[in-house]
Amino acid sequence: MYRFLLTPRWWGINVFVLLAIPFCVFMGTWQLGRFEDRVDSHRSAESAPDPGKRAAAPLAELLPVDQETSGRHATASGTYADQLVVPNRELDDKTGSYVLALLRTDDGRALPVVRGWLPAGAEVPPAPKGEVSVTGALQAPENSGTDGADTRGGLPSGQVGIISGASLVNLVPYQVYDAWVTVTEPEAGLTPVPARAPQGSGLDLKAFQNLGYTGEWFVFVAFVLFMWFRLFRRETEAVRDRALGLETAA
Repeated sequence: MYRFLLTPRWWGINVFVLLAIPFCVFMGTWQLGRFEDRVDSHRSAESAPDPGKRAAAPLAELLPVDQETSGRHATASGTYADQLVVPNRELDDKTGSYVLALLRTDDGRALPVVRGWLPAGAEVPPAPKGEVSVTGALQAPENSGTDGADTRGGLPSGQVGIISGASLVNLVPYQVYDAWVTVTEPEAGLTPVPARAPQGSGLDLKAFQNLGYTGEWFVFVAFVLFMWFRLFRRETEAVRDRALGLETAA
């Protein structure tokens, strides 16, 4: 009765099932591992000391930015060069702009410094002249997934949509650190921009997407098994009917 399992059609079906099931199990396990990693990172971030309360350290000691150094207070000295505006940034449910100044350090590279936030329409204060020392919370470069980031381009001169070395190096004739700081005590008229939590350290939407994808892959396993059993049962019934003369073989 089950000789049909040896036909080329059923060889193809069986090979597909034997390959699809371990692949779906692997992908589901991988997505579950990603979710568990995010949970572990979240627990570690909650148990770790507040990076903003640790002693400030020179910028060079905290680079490159990672989950441990993100939010640490970094110190740097230099002279402000170009100043840009980062538009369409919200703070306390109000729309405004970040005031971003590039601090040229002794090694020639520039550190992007968010001097503060201004409400829409407010006049941008000039950056201080001469040698200055800056202390601010260290932040990783922004990307297309950062709230308020604008990667479309085409902004007016003097504006930038995303704070990252890759975007700023196209606007200025010198190298830029792939990190930035937000000052904790800005000058009068500017509102401090709070430091963001390190990426991947919280149970955000992406973490629960990983969990959802885990469920989807295991649902695919159940679906593949269901369809194989359904086809097998239908073929078995057809063979039995032909044997009893209830159906004419094609």
